[in-house]
This record gives sequence, structure tokens and C-alpha cells, in this order.
Amino acid sequence: MVPVSGPTTGKTVGAPCWLGLTARDLEAAERFYGAVLGWTFRRGEGERAYAVGERDGVPVAGIAGVAAELSVPVAWTAFFAVADADAAVARVRERGGTVGVGPVPFPPHGRAALATDREGASFGVWQGRAETPWHLGERTAPAWLELHTRDAFEAAVFYGEVFRWADGGPGGFEVSYEEDKVVLRRGGEAVARLNSGPVEATAPQPQLRPRWLVRFRVPDPEVAREAVVAHGGSVVPGGDWGGVRGPAGRGPVVVRDPEGALFTLEAAGPHP
Repeated sequence: MVPVSGPTTGKTVGAPCWLGLTARDLEAAERFYGAVLGWTFRRGEGERAYAVGERDGVPVAGIAGVAAELSVPVAWTAFFAVADADAAVARVRERGGTVGVGPVPFPPHGRAALATDREGASFGVWQGRAETPWHLGERTAPAWLELHTRDAFEAAVFYGEVFRWADGGPGGFEVSYEEDKVVLRRGGEAVARLNSGPVEATAPQPQLRPRWLVRFRVPDPEVAREAVVAHGGSVVPGGDWGGVRGPAGRGPVVVRDPEGALFTLEAAGPHP
């Protein structure tokens, strides 16, 4: 669920610092994501069932078999780096969000909390060490993030205040407003987009609720899509909206793993 090694130095406070999946069956999740995304795995330290998924030896995301233990949904979560987890969750509550778990210790590396924003989209905060090397971005990284929410501008105010995006510190973010999107960039590369669109917190289908959607980039989305179905997952019709199109117009595909966690497959390569 959370980072398991590497120093925090060089990580921008407020930046996405890790992707984590809370699963019920760690070994089954390893088999599925290994087949679909080509990951290899190394087991994490500590007592909790945890593995780091790697592509070409580079960490991409973590999988923790703790959904039942922590009484949380099976889901992908984007974690954001904070200097003080207690202060961050206090800001979440002050601005109308909800804290569901934590902050809880993950010795010896740090502390984590799970929260939801005002619209109900889930996210995590992480204080402590983080995986290195690790990179998130829309051009060449193995993954990036997109928030599906009712009002991207309102969401940007919430997250900007919680994570201090506009503090102007060295190595900070560039926040731009583009039509109905808010784009978060670091070093000129988009690491996350906040999209306005038709979502409803009480929608019966998870893909229609506000959420941070993790977008994994693969050489061939169709091959990966077939692997999803072959290994017990499913495709979510109409699950993506407002997303950036891949090379040659290939669009992203929203899928769910066998335990129900949503994520997106999109073509690797720079966006036009």
C-alpha cells in the first residue's frame, strides 16, 4: 500500500509519491498484474503482506494484502508526500474532506493515512521514506494520474490547500488551467490532470463516481486488455471520459482486476 524503501530527499512535498493497491489476496494480485502489465515483484519488509511491482527493475507500484485487515475497499490509491501527516489530515478535515484511516505507523519507514475529498474521491497521504527511483508523468513514465470530479477548479482549491501546491518552494509545481482541466506539472511534464465531468458520489457503478484514476501505460493496450479478461478481470464500458488520447488516436481502456480494483490501460509513447 505504501512505499517501502528509499529516501524522501528529492521528493517534492505535495507531489504524488507512490501508487498503492489494497488487495485481499496478494499472491493472486501478483499473478494478475504480472500477466497484464509485465511486472516482476519483490516482497516488502515488515509483517504486512506487501510486494513492490517493478518494470525493467524500476518500481512502479505497491500491492498490499491488507484490505480485510484494515476494512478498506480493494482499490488503487495515489499517495501524496507530506512533511507532517497529522497536519495534512487536519487540513483535509478543515476543508470538508474525510479521513478514513490513520495516520497509522508503517515502521520503520513512515506514516500513512487514507482520506476522501469533498466529492468522495479517495487518496492517501504519506510521511516518510519513498521508493527511489520512481517517476510519474504523462510522457515516458509507466503511470500517471487523472482525477475525475464534478468541478476540477473546486477540487484544485481543495488539494492545493491540503498539499500546499502553490507555496512556491523550490522544485514545486506548475498549476495551469486548460479549458475544463487543471494540470499539475513538475519540470514541464504533467504528473496529474484534474478533469471536470459527469460524476455522482452515489452512482451505483464505481466508474461513475469521483475518483483518482491510475493510468498504466503499456506497449499495446489491446493485448493488455485481452490479458485482463483472460486472467479473471473485466473491461468497463464507458469507464473513461475526458482522457488524453494515446499515439495514433488509441484511446485508454478502463478495466477492473479480479477483486474489483479499477485502473486504466493506455498506449505507451508521448501524447500528441
